[in-house]
Amino acid sequence: MTEHAYSQCSSKQSASMNSASTPPFASKNAIFSPSIEVLGSIYDEATNLAVWQSQLSEELRQEVDELLEENDRLNIVATVTPENAYQALAEHSASMASRHLVCQQIALLVDMFCTLFELKRIGLRLARLDRAMCPKFHVDRVPCRLVTTLSGVCTQWLENEHVDRTKLGAGSAGLPDDKSGIYDSPNNIQQLSVGDVALLKGESWYNNENKGLVHRSPGVAANEQRLLLTLDFID
Repeated sequence: MTEHAYSQCSSKQSASMNSASTPPFASKNAIFSPSIEVLGSIYDEATNLAVWQSQLSEELRQEVDELLEENDRLNIVATVTPENAYQALAEHSASMASRHLVCQQIALLVDMFCTLFELKRIGLRLARLDRAMCPKFHVDRVPCRLVTTLSGVCTQWLENEHVDRTKLGAGSAGLPDDKSGIYDSPNNIQQLSVGDVALLKGESWYNNENKGLVHRSPGVAANEQRLLLTLDFID
């Protein structure tokens, strides 16, 4: 995230961010753009996925790789504010303390998330994963969640028009996604990219019941490394 791009986002309040410029890709429920301002589109009633197509610098990627090499069980769960996020991460371990770019990137995302939704504090999780955390398609019963993958395979999702919501949860009858009928074709499955900063609207967003984004964790191959960051409402 550049200082300039961040300042463009953080200087706007939630309502004014609805005027984000037209992105290069949009569907009824998903909007993608290389501009950070696209994240304000999550306030549009028809949008349940807004993705800033951010690119990680080579230096940041290197720090992420070093962090994963040194921490085979990294799992940071914390309540943070924009003011203490960097310090909370740096104090977790000596390894995190030396990863200035990683801590800075996450702290900026915390600040952005809090600014966008006018929150004083949020829940943060930074985890190295060696298996799918939520392997079946599902919806989150939260207002909105920020998801970004800093290394490895990324979150998969389905457009509303390609989901049979009766197959969610118990409706799948215990069958895996490829057998339950939740989607018509494997070609319906969409996937985020490393560096993407995604806002996933959940079932608890006002007037969004039965319209939360349907998504899942991807399978992680043997010896593959995935570093996932999520930010959540906690109040």
